[in-house]
Amino acid sequence: MNLPTIFEEKMKMLLGEEFSDYIKCYDEPRFYGLRVNTKKISVEKFKEICPFEIRPIPWIENGFYYDGDKVQPAKHPYYFAGLYYLQEPSAMTPANRLPIEPGDKVLDVCAAPGGKATELGAKLKGQGVLIANDISNSRAKGLLKNIEIFGVGNVLVLSEEPGKLEEYFPEYFDKILIDAPCSGEGMFRKDKKMVKAWEEHGPSFFAKIQRSIVMQAARMLKPGGMILYSTCTFDAEENEGTIEYLLKECPEFFLKDIVPYEGFAQGKPEVTESKLEDFRKTVRIWPHKMHGEGHYLALLQKGERREEDGVVKKQKKAKKVPTELEEFFKDVTWEMDWSRLEIHGERVYYMPENLPNVKGIRFLRTGLYLGDVKKNRFEPTQAFAMCLKKEEYAHTLSLPADDERVIKYLKGETLEVDDLVSPKEKGWQLVCIEDYPLGWGKLSNGTLKNKYLPGWRWQSA
Repeated sequence: MNLPTIFEEKMKMLLGEEFSDYIKCYDEPRFYGLRVNTKKISVEKFKEICPFEIRPIPWIENGFYYDGDKVQPAKHPYYFAGLYYLQEPSAMTPANRLPIEPGDKVLDVCAAPGGKATELGAKLKGQGVLIANDISNSRAKGLLKNIEIFGVGNVLVLSEEPGKLEEYFPEYFDKILIDAPCSGEGMFRKDKKMVKAWEEHGPSFFAKIQRSIVMQAARMLKPGGMILYSTCTFDAEENEGTIEYLLKECPEFFLKDIVPYEGFAQGKPEVTESKLEDFRKTVRIWPHKMHGEGHYLALLQKGERREEDGVVKKQKKAKKVPTELEEFFKDVTWEMDWSRLEIHGERVYYMPENLPNVKGIRFLRTGLYLGDVKKNRFEPTQAFAMCLKKEEYAHTLSLPADDERVIKYLKGETLEVDDLVSPKEKGWQLVCIEDYPLGWGKLSNGTLKNKYLPGWRWQSA
């Protein structure tokens, strides 16, 4: 592979004697990874039911390698059930190393296509709020789909400039993930087109963008909160340089240790102006040291946490619940806080708790889109189905993984299911592959009318 001379010279300075090992890794095969959705299934259970061979990624407790030349996990129904996300192994690290607690208010600033946002949402366990933002509206649409497949409902999916968000969320978030736009040097081995992009827009171009984003994020973080900054590049200006800029402009921030792994390489104080030893707490992932591509990570905390003395949260009044919705929820075991209900026309949303006023933000989704209230009926959504567990809805239709009707269902076809239900059973059914929901169907006389979302349907090769 022909690498730019300027890039090679920089790598020699960064790597020293390791440079030859780094260059050799370009001749090695890439590694494919999947990350288990722990909101839907435990790692142990997934290992029991996984239909293809996997090997643990040693620094990611819910991450696994698979052979991308032999299997296509995106073509298995478990993928459609949201049991895992396909992600390059080193790219799993930022969301894994940001210490999310259920109930946190979390922002993923540059979230598309959702590899990190889906993990943050899973770690919240349905509590608190995830705000997933991407400036590109087209990319944000893919982000929304991935979040909904994963069953994350306590979410706002936005498409805004980070500077616009700053107006709405001053010192609001407990945790912020910035997987910043970068020159992509860590992806050269995986995608040769990245080399040409690097030659067009080098590190200095991206460093300016990164510094703007980290400053905006800093102002949205609560005192005591944490930022995990990451890139998929090796460049010191974009990595240590961006963090040094933040520390200089915001002296209340300090670097934190990242949960270690033997293959992690320490950051380099010597490439900074300050020569601050704390830069050794930051991490580079090198492809010649680990079975993955390239990444850089820095974990920072904003001063000490302040107690919120005297803050009285307003008690919202319970909303009037449409009769059709109330009737449907007799078959759902969730304990609903009806004050969080929002209705726009026919559409019904269940909002996360304690949100500020978000009127005026460009969003693709606010909260969990439960469904539509029609005349004398409620029609639940695909997103609602993916948030449910099988045992949380009274009427379920479960298909074995090897049943040919699973693929037919995912293609949008009508199913004959009289062997699975009683003759008297009718109405809405939560269709599952074994114990894991796929979507809705409407049953009548042993025939299931397919309600799987058209835009998600199985596409034949």
